[in-house]
Amino acid sequence: MISKLAKLRSPSTVLERQMQLVILTGASGSGKTAIAEAIASERPPLAKVLHFDRIGVPPLEERSALWGTEEAWQRAMTFGWMGRISRMAELSRPVLFEGQMRLAFLEDGMSSVGIMGARIILVDCDDATRVHRLITERHQPDLANPKMMNWAAYLRREAQEANCEVLDTTGVSLQSSVAQVRRYLEE
Repeated sequence: MISKLAKLRSPSTVLERQMQLVILTGASGSGKTAIAEAIASERPPLAKVLHFDRIGVPPLEERSALWGTEEAWQRAMTFGWMGRISRMAELSRPVLFEGQMRLAFLEDGMSSVGIMGARIILVDCDDATRVHRLITERHQPDLANPKMMNWAAYLRREAQEANCEVLDTTGVSLQSSVAQVRRYLEE
């Protein structure tokens, strides 16, 4: 994925920023937010933890009215986040960013602000695990629907095509997943 980013960027027009950035993306119920929150609460000095949804996610009707499509809204917000994150390049600790973002939007957003060397990880799980987490653990049965399963499948295909790292949380304890991401942050 990094080589693809290098081809997209023009060094003469973008200030390149090398920073320790780990990005967790994935559909609802994959475990990305739980991992990020555990790291933030258990080891606050380890990383600056940022959550995509903290910007506020307006209702679908509002996103469509302002941006035309949900996809256009997600792309614009991803670019906005990459701009904010690029200004954190001087931090003395890594940045951990999590949210539901297409890998292509992440790549383009990082390229637009010169972020180099980020580790992008798709946090994923099988559909049965996702449904269980959304209904039983998160009490959000409205998200356990075919649209969410299709979104997860789309991200899975996108990750495979981009040769992106995948952290499969199916049947894995939260602590094991947290330990894996912590290792990335400590590299």
